Amino acid sequence: MKRKIYSLMIAASMIFATSCDLDLLDDPNAVTAATASPDFLLNRIQLDYQGFFNTVGNNGMRLTRQLNQGSAQYEGAYTIGSTNGYWTTAYANILNDIKFLETLATDANLQRHLGIAKTIEAMVLFHLVDSYGDVPYSKALDPNEFNPEADGGSSVYAAALASLNEADAHFKATVSAGTPNDYYYARNYTKWIRLVNTLKLRYHLNLKLVKAAESKAAITALVTENNFLKAGDDFVFKFGTTSADPDSRHPRFAGSYTNGGGDYMSTYFMWHLTEQKGFDDPRARYYFYRQVNANPTNPEEIECLTQIAPPHYLSGGFIYCLPGQRGYWGRDHLDPDGIPPDGLKRTVWGLYPAGGRFDNNVNLPVNNPALGAKGEGVHPIMLSAYVDFMLAEAVQTMGVAGDAKALLLSGIKKQMEYVRSFSVASGDAAAVLAFTPAADYTKLVENYTSYVGKEFDTAPNKMFIIGREYWIALFGNGVESYNLYRRTGQPEKMQPGLETNAGTFPRSFFYPNVYMVTNTKAVQKADQGVKVFWDTNPSGNSWNY
Repeated sequence: MKRKIYSLMIAASMIFATSCDLDLLDDPNAVTAATASPDFLLNRIQLDYQGFFNTVGNNGMRLTRQLNQGSAQYEGAYTIGSTNGYWTTAYANILNDIKFLETLATDANLQRHLGIAKTIEAMVLFHLVDSYGDVPYSKALDPNEFNPEADGGSSVYAAALASLNEADAHFKATVSAGTPNDYYYARNYTKWIRLVNTLKLRYHLNLKLVKAAESKAAITALVTENNFLKAGDDFVFKFGTTSADPDSRHPRFAGSYTNGGGDYMSTYFMWHLTEQKGFDDPRARYYFYRQVNANPTNPEEIECLTQIAPPHYLSGGFIYCLPGQRGYWGRDHLDPDGIPPDGLKRTVWGLYPAGGRFDNNVNLPVNNPALGAKGEGVHPIMLSAYVDFMLAEAVQTMGVAGDAKALLLSGIKKQMEYVRSFSVASGDAAAVLAFTPAADYTKLVENYTSYVGKEFDTAPNKMFIIGREYWIALFGNGVESYNLYRRTGQPEKMQPGLETNAGTFPRSFFYPNVYMVTNTKAVQKADQGVKVFWDTNPSGNSWNY
């Protein structure tokens, strides 16, 4: 897609060049402010953002045990080269393109282009701070500054909030030229404004440990305004089914269903959806697809079959090796084993969110990408259900007015209904409807929320219930699960690494090599235990890690 966008931009500049006189020192193929297309720039910004979200979220999913983390030590999993890609995408692509677009769109009064771009700018800045802490911003895109210093994380967060306020004004502007290609909301700017308000809620919730009174007041004002994302406003990026270049399918589908294999699911996460409550979570068959319906017996395929759980697993009562007896085949946290011939046997991504297959007990191998939804999945960037979970946390931990239990149960129900509605509109709808008719699914949701409601009533730590259920609902969104974990420590006491000392849990990541070797003012962290500015929770791995 990037190549096509660049080709179109270059083509546009060449057409322009043939119609006017050129200075002999000008490159006729260069894209300049006079020849660039704001539409193409915005297309690239939107497409780059979905890839950026997926890459950043991948780390979060693994650190919060939604996916297996395949290294014995955290230091081995996250090195100075691990995040080179998304640092470059953030600065060289997205933020740089937004800066270029801003001049063009302002001159042409393209208010809606600016609104979309400014919203994405805010999200990228949030992600950078949440990943690294202090990062270059104020001088990062200055062409005359080759060594921009890092700005404090709090100031970059404040800049992101300012971008959201600008976006809001652009969406509300009464006069606007142009009709942007909108990959997310199909030019429904009312939904964009609700997203902006939801991102402000996220901003103030993340600041609750460092600006308690200010955050509470701001969230209270947002609750009074009540203009958050509502059911049907879900901010997602939708994928297609084309496998040709460019591949339009969900990347998790493409990684698993073409030749089999791909990600190892987390033993611990699957256990939570199949065994922990004593009954299956209604979403288990949507989240996971089992290629086999019975546990393996060959230790050459899964080494832990012949091994005893580590002592700290036994003393802590942690699930080990396999969750139950029904073929949910994954790996424990920080399991560094090699890759045996299990690509067509291990549990893989299901129908939601990756656009794979619904698990209806057929249990076919996944080396046929023509089955299931063929990769037509989504990135669940910000669902309306997440609003309820965030508000439940604000009520429970900050004293914001509201009913934490009602918000918790509403969030569960909304997310379950979103998973279902996505699935019955997918290419695997027939399998879904045949296995679980609508009335049956409704009953499953009612039973689940009733169970969790009773848990909440008697729980000594009610935030654990809120955090656990939000974490389960965040499958496919490691960005928010990682923030939730550092902000609240919930769900607490998750499955540890297999080694007694697995190294330092990353409270932020090392600055990437592409930054360290090109910026003389860059200073590397002592370790990844360095916390981002809004994380004031206790240091060290003894705190819920």
